[in-house]
Amino acid sequence: MKHILFLIVILSPFLGLFSQENPNSNAIQTSLKVRALQEKKEEYHKRTNGEREGYRVKIHFGSDKAKAREVQTKFSLKYTDVPTYEDYQQPNFVIMVGDYKSKLEASELLKKIREDYPYAFIVKSKIRPTKLN
Repeated sequence: MKHILFLIVILSPFLGLFSQENPNSNAIQTSLKVRALQEKKEEYHKRTNGEREGYRVKIHFGSDKAKAREVQTKFSLKYTDVPTYEDYQQPNFVIMVGDYKSKLEASELLKKIREDYPYAFIVKSKIRPTKLN
């Protein structure tokens, strides 16, 4: 009798493996969880305007707005595939370029533009990646 009770106690966790569960139940639960995560991601992007933490390269800052715009235009004409951003950080107008998830990606751009913008440097910033993952 002791042996039978011992076997029941030991094997009871494994009895659930042999039960007749609906195989579609797990797929439905997984689908619902995936949809809930997608909805959370959509809500997050609505609240943050699709922005996330990342890096940009600061190519200019100064108090002359016309000079900042000139730098931005010159950059945009030469590097058409890199987005540019103008910001006002009192008392300076700042031109930053690129949207990079990692500092390594931003450093690739920095190497590329170093000759034209020797004082450029990488800054941590909110970015607007074209592909939101």
